[in-house]
Amino acid sequence: MQPVHPYRPNVFSGSPLDRIGAIRKDEAQVSARLAHPSTVVLPVWRARNLIVGDAPAPSPGALLPDLAQALLSSHPWALLGEHAGRTLVAVDLSSLDAPIPPNHPGRFEDLRRAGGMLTPADAAILAYARGLMHWRTRTRFCSVCGASCVAGSAGHVMACTGCGVTHFPRSDPAVIMLVVHQDRALLGQPARFRDVPLFTTLAGFVEPGESLEEAVAREVNEEAGVRVGNVRYRSSQPWPFPASLMLGFTAEAEDDVLTIDTEELVQARWFTRDELRARSGIVLPPDLSIARRLIDEWVDLSP
Repeated sequence: MQPVHPYRPNVFSGSPLDRIGAIRKDEAQVSARLAHPSTVVLPVWRARNLIVGDAPAPSPGALLPDLAQALLSSHPWALLGEHAGRTLVAVDLSSLDAPIPPNHPGRFEDLRRAGGMLTPADAAILAYARGLMHWRTRTRFCSVCGASCVAGSAGHVMACTGCGVTHFPRSDPAVIMLVVHQDRALLGQPARFRDVPLFTTLAGFVEPGESLEEAVAREVNEEAGVRVGNVRYRSSQPWPFPASLMLGFTAEAEDDVLTIDTEELVQARWFTRDELRARSGIVLPPDLSIARRLIDEWVDLSP
């Protein structure tokens, strides 16, 4: 299977993995791959990934084979897939206070900080590992009856030992949108960044029974009091912090009158392209985010 490489992929997307889903239920094949000396075991520890090397070119860190085999037998794990002829596996070591030996050259880092320095392929693989381990460690009990769950399908299914329900990994869809009125774009300062002048695109989760376009219109109206139309999809980004899929859009505002939801936003403003280029007195979202990509794409449209 050839990997899909979308045009100008967002960070954490464009994974090179063959997820080899066809063998997940074949316990003999999975066991053989886990035991193979070339298998790469990527640990996740308290929502952080193991990284080796320093900027500008760090890379994913893996466990040494002997240590990996011991830890796989006693900690949550999942088969990620195959890349360049090697099997990749993720394991969650959050229950350990010291997950790697003192002489190991790596350290555990938040992928939101390290992701932008990794190669696109490495960032996508580590995001997958982080997201899957988040789900594995938080699906120990059935949400239907409360009984304990056991892992199956190489870590991609959790089966309830009580009512028999099977639980699968999920990503929560969230829309994120750059709203434009004439030659200005709407950005808001989220309430959680009250002490930082960070201005970013509006965003929110999709509700049940709602289309993506309806979610865009509702969220913009709720947070900024603006009605929008001409909603257009741009691109998407896996965002395993902890388990979201960000769906990026642009939308056109019917007018520029703002009514701010102060529980969500400290303030919101309309910015020209020149103001965003200058960034005087404001902070824009990090380069690795789809929010920044939406802003940069719009700014670059200027003649």
